[in-house]
Amino acid sequence: MANAGRSKESKFFDYIEKLIIKYWPWFLVLIFGYFLWSYNLLFSFIKNVLFPLLGAIVLGRIAWIWWVHYIQQDFISGIDFVLLEIVPPRDVLRSPKAMELFITNALYHMSNKGGKEEYWQGAVWFWFSLEIASIEGQVHFYIRAPTRVRGLIETQMYAQYPQAQIKAVEDYTLAVDEITPKSAWNGWGCEFKLEKPEAYPLKTYVDFGLDKDPKEEFKVDPISPVVELFGSLQKGEQMWMQIIITPSKKTYRTHGMWFGSHDWVAESRLQIIKMLKPYTNLRELPPDGSGKYAVEVRSPKFMDKIIEVMSAKTAKIGFDTGIRVFYAAKKEAFDMSSRRNLRLIFRQYAKPDCNQLMRFNSTQGDAYSGIFSASKKTVMILANRMLNEYRERAFFHLPLRHHIISKHTVPWPFDSIIFPVYFHHLTFVLNVEEIATMWHFPGQILKVPTLERIESKEASPPTNLPI
Repeated sequence: MANAGRSKESKFFDYIEKLIIKYWPWFLVLIFGYFLWSYNLLFSFIKNVLFPLLGAIVLGRIAWIWWVHYIQQDFISGIDFVLLEIVPPRDVLRSPKAMELFITNALYHMSNKGGKEEYWQGAVWFWFSLEIASIEGQVHFYIRAPTRVRGLIETQMYAQYPQAQIKAVEDYTLAVDEITPKSAWNGWGCEFKLEKPEAYPLKTYVDFGLDKDPKEEFKVDPISPVVELFGSLQKGEQMWMQIIITPSKKTYRTHGMWFGSHDWVAESRLQIIKMLKPYTNLRELPPDGSGKYAVEVRSPKFMDKIIEVMSAKTAKIGFDTGIRVFYAAKKEAFDMSSRRNLRLIFRQYAKPDCNQLMRFNSTQGDAYSGIFSASKKTVMILANRMLNEYRERAFFHLPLRHHIISKHTVPWPFDSIIFPVYFHHLTFVLNVEEIATMWHFPGQILKVPTLERIESKEASPPTNLPI
């Protein structure tokens, strides 16, 4: 009995010790507050010390945000971008693994920037836009990138697709001047987000068996529906898709720590642990209750594949990603069926037991929800904004207006009483395998006559030519 009493007493003091270790700052605050209250100094402290200190912190934080935003925008204004059209070779016999290798080597520009570079010069990581565009049914592949890395992009593309052709072109979006009641154009666009946390992957080319390089007649290429839809447009119609990427630097707050954070790989592992928690048996070991020990994890059989693909996603590099599509057409050629079809172009990447892409920020009447639909004038304003944001390739380092007067900060119905506020863009992490699945050159099994290809093979000249 005595041993049992000591065991309970030991548990009690161990619990108190853990509380003190975990919450010691709050205990100090309570002790300090009690001291001020006892000597009638609490009100004076709040008025003369606490409020000025909090005001300085808040104003300093606002000034710091404005300064970083200003120097970053100044740095970005000095970056020259180029739009490169990639004309795929006539015979694409390689799997999307080749495009995965290209994206890894050419577009993953991650570097550690010092305080002077980041907070005085405003240096940011480069971002790239992988695009597919249809101009009246003529399908093109594009990459928008800073001019200073154009050489690297070309060499890495030729390394994987030696017969491809790369050329700098004018921005195709400039052909659509604006979306207004008086202009000749009408438009619709939307963005996409993940249904579940990014730890859950999308369906990739590996799921379609393309990593095994099957014979051409047996290939099931997930990008074929996209190219086929884009190639079906008629005169006066245009359809665009962009996948904007930058090396992932997304962080998540680490629970239980004041200033702790972790990256998307660690967050994915935490998601797996959270998913397995209902099937994990915990037992206190040793008997004095000094700690918890997981003795067994019995997950259902159907979860094995989910855990496997979640673990496989973190084995490849990740990109912060934003996805946007836009349909533009002359008002007399605007087809509601084409608009509806564009919303469904990513269904083939859905894995119901894992993840899928969902559209949001659609430029249509129900954009602001609520009881009443937005007016036609508001819808055109939204469509014109989406056109400009597509043209600017806007997902990262946005203007302050997107942070101050966006749907993220202004609730309904105030978001549309005076003027329609800006949509709040969302980015998420996709690994390079998922991105290569959504943007690669289709094989010969796809017979779309409007997809521009190199019609003849290029060969090196013979070595015995006379000089």
